[in-house]
Amino acid sequence: ILLLNRLRMSSICYFNERNNATKEYKPSRKPRLYARAVFTGYKRGQRIQHENTALLRIDGVSSKEDAKWYLGKTACYVYRTALRKKTKRGNGFRVIWGKVVRTHGKSGAVRARFRSNLPGSAMGKRIRVMMYPSRV
Repeated sequence: ILLLNRLRMSSICYFNERNNATKEYKPSRKPRLYARAVFTGYKRGQRIQHENTALLRIDGVSSKEDAKWYLGKTACYVYRTALRKKTKRGNGFRVIWGKVVRTHGKSGAVRARFRSNLPGSAMGKRIRVMMYPSRV
């Protein structure tokens, strides 16, 4: 009964064989519902860059087949406002929403289009690729 109560509290119990003791593990944070990505730059040719399409490198994706799973997923760039303080209308953060539209190359990069183009200062910064909408 004690073990069932522990499982109901969403904790996991481990049994240590050395000293015959059970150790309880409680998750400290909520699970992350997005994949981490980095904004590496804009789509470009040899001379002209197209700021309306951003190139993203998603963590853990290293092939074109892996990147195809993220097509159609929602992406967002979260940044702090210039004043960096809470106001009546907001909490000091802003978001630019976008969508993964296709793969780029064969090493797992993807192209994304955002509602407003990402600023150049966002290069190298973190982008969130949400796990929705699901196609499973």
